[in-house]
Amino acid sequence: MNRMLAVTRYLGIFVIALVISSPLIVSDTYAETYIAGQFGMALPAIEGGLKSIDTTTQFIPGTTHSDLDLANSFMFGAKLGHYFNSIRWFGLEAEAFHTTPHIKQQVHEFQNPSVPGVTPSATLQGALFRVLTVAPFNLMFRYHKTRLQPYIGFGPGIFFARIRGEGIAPGTPASTSDNWQIGLNAKIGFEYYFTRHVTAFGEWKYNYARFKFGENPDLFPFPYGFNATYSIHLVSFGIGYHF
Repeated sequence: MNRMLAVTRYLGIFVIALVISSPLIVSDTYAETYIAGQFGMALPAIEGGLKSIDTTTQFIPGTTHSDLDLANSFMFGAKLGHYFNSIRWFGLEAEAFHTTPHIKQQVHEFQNPSVPGVTPSATLQGALFRVLTVAPFNLMFRYHKTRLQPYIGFGPGIFFARIRGEGIAPGTPASTSDNWQIGLNAKIGFEYYFTRHVTAFGEWKYNYARFKFGENPDLFPFPYGFNATYSIHLVSFGIGYHF
């Protein structure tokens, strides 16, 4: 949480410094195609993680699992976009980014409505978890008449996830469980034009998807299949070049 507050504070200072340091009014805004690199943090501690978990194998039907806490993670990626000359406040953007919000060691609890009052639980080690997000198109809306341009965007995201853990038996190789799903990729941010071609930006993203991991009896501590809602906030910064 302290890291999240620090990142948010730096984002605010960054925006305020840009507003103070340069004139805001620009004479014109052109049709633009742009590329950009981005980096930042995934912040699952902000009402995020793997939630609303239903087990799908090895358990009595209807068994649910407690939410799984994820670790904060570095993220990096790139994006490509275009704003239209005829509608300068509207554009399309594609992006891809990678993050590794690993599953923490924590207490796992199981509940089933057919067995009231019984909640088996155990503290189990964590597992490696990575997500590659590919957003083929975001609908982008901006205020284009100043150097500092606020914007919002949203669109579908394709989320490729992998859980990697130890083998179920001592000494056995590590094993994985993979899944991909279509979900939501949304963002809000500010972009500042240092020149007609060079910009810097900061943005807040939100990702949502419903993963369905299959059973893998060789994967510890998740040999069972389960469905889980992936809900996560991210902060990113980057530099763009506009053609």
